Amino acid sequence: MKEELRKLSVDLEGDLFYDDLWRSIYATDASVYRELPLAVCYPKNEEDLKLLIKFATENQTSLIPRTAGTSLAGQCVGTGIVVDVSKYFTTIYEINTQDKTVRLQPGVIRDDLNRILKEHGLFFGPNTSTSNRCMIGGMVGNNSSGTTSIKYGTTREKVVSLQTLLSDGSKVEFRAISKKEFQEKLQLENLEGKIYREVEAKLNSEENRKEIKDKFPPQEMHRRNTGYAIDDLVYSEVFDNTSTKKLDLCNLLSGSEGTLAFTTEVTLQLDRLPPPKSSMIAAHYTSIEACLQAVVPAMKHPLFTCEMMDKTILDCTKQNLKYKENRFFIEGDPQAILMLELRANSQEELQQQTQELLESLRSSDLGYAFPVLMDEQIELALELRKAGLGLLGNIVGDSKAVACIEDTAVALPYLADYILEFSQVMKKYKQAAVYYAHAGAGELHLRPILNIKKSEDVKLFRSITEDVAKLVKKYNGSMSGEHGDGRVRAEFIEYMIGSKNYQILKDVKSVFDPHNIFNPGKIIDAPPMDTSFRYVVDRKEPEVETLMDFSETEGILRMAEKCNGSGDCRKSAESGGTMCPSYRATKNEKDTTRARANGLREFLTNSEKQNRFDHSELKEVFDLCISCKGCKSECPSSVDVAALKAEFQYQYQKANGFSRRNKLFVNNGKMNKLGSKLPGITNFFFKNAFTSGLAKKSFGIAKERSLPNLSKQTVAEYYKINKERLRAENPLKTVYFFNDEFTNYLDAEVGIDALELLSRLKYQVEIIEHEESGRSHFSKGFLDEAKLLANKNIDIFKNLISEETPLIGIEPSAILSFRDEYLRMANNKADAEKLAPNCLLIEEFLKKEIALGNIRASSFTSEEKKIKIHGHCHQKALSNTSVTFTVLNLPENYKVTLIPSGCCGMAGSFGYEEEHYEVSMNIGEQTLFPAVRKASEDTLIAANGTSCRHQIKDGTQRNARHPVSILRDALK
Repeated sequence: MKEELRKLSVDLEGDLFYDDLWRSIYATDASVYRELPLAVCYPKNEEDLKLLIKFATENQTSLIPRTAGTSLAGQCVGTGIVVDVSKYFTTIYEINTQDKTVRLQPGVIRDDLNRILKEHGLFFGPNTSTSNRCMIGGMVGNNSSGTTSIKYGTTREKVVSLQTLLSDGSKVEFRAISKKEFQEKLQLENLEGKIYREVEAKLNSEENRKEIKDKFPPQEMHRRNTGYAIDDLVYSEVFDNTSTKKLDLCNLLSGSEGTLAFTTEVTLQLDRLPPPKSSMIAAHYTSIEACLQAVVPAMKHPLFTCEMMDKTILDCTKQNLKYKENRFFIEGDPQAILMLELRANSQEELQQQTQELLESLRSSDLGYAFPVLMDEQIELALELRKAGLGLLGNIVGDSKAVACIEDTAVALPYLADYILEFSQVMKKYKQAAVYYAHAGAGELHLRPILNIKKSEDVKLFRSITEDVAKLVKKYNGSMSGEHGDGRVRAEFIEYMIGSKNYQILKDVKSVFDPHNIFNPGKIIDAPPMDTSFRYVVDRKEPEVETLMDFSETEGILRMAEKCNGSGDCRKSAESGGTMCPSYRATKNEKDTTRARANGLREFLTNSEKQNRFDHSELKEVFDLCISCKGCKSECPSSVDVAALKAEFQYQYQKANGFSRRNKLFVNNGKMNKLGSKLPGITNFFFKNAFTSGLAKKSFGIAKERSLPNLSKQTVAEYYKINKERLRAENPLKTVYFFNDEFTNYLDAEVGIDALELLSRLKYQVEIIEHEESGRSHFSKGFLDEAKLLANKNIDIFKNLISEETPLIGIEPSAILSFRDEYLRMANNKADAEKLAPNCLLIEEFLKKEIALGNIRASSFTSEEKKIKIHGHCHQKALSNTSVTFTVLNLPENYKVTLIPSGCCGMAGSFGYEEEHYEVSMNIGEQTLFPAVRKASEDTLIAANGTSCRHQIKDGTQRNARHPVSILRDALK
C-alpha cells in the first residue's frame, strides 16, 4: 500500500503523511479509542477530495473526516485515511447581513467566525465547551449545541445548505426543498436522485412513519442525536399533509458524523447578537438531586444558559494554575452549582429579571447561596465550566472520568427522576460519578471513574453503559444529546430505536455510501464499544526512569497520559493566550501540545528499545516545541510539555550525542564571561558582517538574526564599585538580587536600573555569588549540568531567603526556574519548596510593596506617557502579567495597556536556529509584531524578557524596554 500512497501523494496538491509518527498522533481523538490510520491527509481543495474518494473506492479503504479532533465518542478514529480539513478549508466566502447567513468552509473555527460576525451585529449561536478550537464542519457532523441551546438551538437548526461530495465524487448541494422540488429530485438519473428515491421508499410507508414517531425521542427534545435524523424528515410536507415544513436532507447530514457524504461548504443561519446586559446567578446546592429539582422552576424564567457543575469538577480547579483564580464566587463546599444566565437590553430590565429569578430560587428552599455575577465575572465563571472536561484529566493515576454515558438527554420534566434512578445505577457499581450538565436542556454529562487499563473496569465500562441505555430508553430519551454516537454508543442505536428503524438507517447509509468509504463503523455497524482502546488492557506498565521528578503524576508516562485529547492547544492566536505557538505557526497537528503528549505516550508505551526515548520520531514531534510553558497553565489537564521535552532531549542526547550548536548555547554564560573581559573586541566580532556571518554559518544560526552585544560593564562589576553608594539609609527591607547570566553580561543596563530603582525606593539590595540559573541547560536537555546548578543555587539561598528577605529577579525565565524546574531537580525537595514562593519577579515584589503602602505614586513623575506591555511566556504561565501592568500604572499619568500577545517566538536559542527562524518570526507576526508596529512612535514598548526584547527589535526595529528601566526613568 505504501507505493499506492506515494503515488497519491504526488497527485495531491495537499499534504499526505503515512509515516509512523503522523499515524500515531492521529490514532486517537478525545475518546477512549485508538486505531492506527493508514495515512493522514491535509487536502487543499475539492479536487484533492475527489482524488481521495476515488483512491478509497479503488483500494477498499476509507476516509475519516476530521477538523479539531475533539470527538468524545471516537468519531475520528479509524484504520483508513484521516482527512483533516482544519488547515486549508478555512475560507469565509460571504456574509449576508440581510438574510443573516454566512457561507464558509468546514475548517473555520466557531469563535473565530463569531469575532468576524460581531462587527455585523450577528453571531452563530451553538456554543460548545470547545468553541475556541472546534470547527463548523465538526459541529455539523456532530450536530453540536452547547450552553446556549435553550435559546439558540442546535447546529442542525442553523444549517441552511451544504455543498457536498458524494461517494461517487459527484458534487451535490443539499437544502430545504418543497414537495414539487422533491418530485423533480426523484427524476434525477444519478446518485443524488437515487438518494431521494430511497428516502421516499422508506418514509412513504405509514407503518414506517409510525414506527419512527413511536421509537425515536420526542420532537420537543432538541438534544437528540440518535442515529440519522429520519425522525425529522417524517414531519415534512412531503410525508405529512398537515405540515408546511420543507424536506431538508441537511437535517439528515447534520449529526451523521461524516458517514454519508463529505461536506465542502456550509451556509448557516445566524442570529442577532444577544442583549448586551447580562447577569448570572450561581446557585449553590448541597446535593445533586436538589440542584436538578431546581431546574424546572428555573427554566420558567427567560434564561440564556442553565448549566451545572458538580463538586468533582470544582475540586479539580483548586490546583489548576489558570482556573483556581476563577473560583472567586464559590461559597462553602457545594455538591453542585447551577449557573443561570439572564440577558436584557437595559440595566433596569436585567435587574428585574434577576430579582424575580432570585425570589424563585430562594422560595424553592433547595439551595443555600445565590451569588450574582456581573460583566467579566460571568466570563470567568463560564471559563471554569468550559474547562471542566479537560480538568477531569487532572485525576492522578490510571482511573479517569470516562466518556461512555456522558451524553444522555431526557425531556426536562423527567430530569430529576431520571437522575435519581441514575444515581442508583451508579451506587450499584460503587461509582461516585462526575455530573457535568446542560441542565436546562435535560442533558447530563455523566462520567463514571474507571481504569480502562484493567479488564475488570472494562467490564464495568460495558455493564454501566448497558444499564444506562435501559434507563434512557425507559424515559424515551437519547443516549447521545450532542457528542454523537460514534463508536461508543452506536452499538446501542438498534436497541434504542428498534430493529425496523435501525434497518432504515442502514439503508440510508447504503444508498449514500454503497462502498462504505465514509467513516465506517460509526453510527452503522459499529464494532463493540469495548474494543480498540487507547491502552492495551491488563498490559504491564513499562518502567521509565527519568532524571527529572515526575512523581506528582506517578511518572513521566502518566504525565503524557493526562492529555485526554480535548485539543485546547489548537485554539487560534485570535483566541488569546499562549498555547500553542508552533501550532499557530504551522497549523499542523504534529506541532500541538496534544501531539507531543500522544507521541511520547505511544513510543514510551510501545518501544522495544532499552532507551525508550531513542526515537527520531520523538525528536521530530518535539522539534518545534519552544518550551513556552503555555500548556503548564492553559492546558486544563496541566500537561507540562516543556518538562516532557527537557527530559526527552536529555535521554535522546544520551544515546545520540550532544550537538556542537547546543553545546554553544548551553555554554553561552561561560563564553560571555570570557568575552566580557574584552567586550569591545567581542562585540566587533559579533557586529562585523564577515566574522559574524562566519560564526552563524559554522553553528547553524540564521543569517537574518542579529547577535546580541555584551554590555560594557557587568552588573556584578557595577555593584562591586557602587555597593556603598547603593546602600539605603534606614532601608524598608533587605532583598537579594538574582544576577542571572543574561542580565549580568548582555543586559547589564537593565540590572543596573533595577539596583538603582530599588536603592532609591529605600530597599537594601544584596548580591551574593551564585550559579547560573540553568535556563539554557533546561531548554537544551543538559539536565546533569542543570541539576548541579539548581541544587547549588538552592543550597546558596535556602537559609537566606524568606518572605521578609525575598530573592528578586528581572529575567522571568531565570528567576521563575526556582518555582518550576528546580522543584523537579532538587535533591532536597523540602528546601526547594520552602524557597520557591519567595523567589519573585521584580514586578511581583514591587506590586506587594505598593499594596503595603511602601511605594507611592508621589515618588514618580506626573508626566504623561503611553506604554504597551508584552508579557513573557514564563511569567504568564507561572505568575501573571497583571503585576507588570500594576507597577507601570503607578505613575499617575501613565496610560498602560497589555498587548494580548502569546509567545514572541524567540524562545531563547530557538529563534537563532536557521531551521527555526521562519517559524520564530511567524509566531511574532501572529499578534505581537502588528501590535508594536501599530503603536505610535511616542508609545513605550515594555517587555521584561531579554529574548522578547531581541525579537521585537529584529521583527519591528523598535526598541523595547524592561519595566524597571521605565520606572527608573520615571523616578523624580
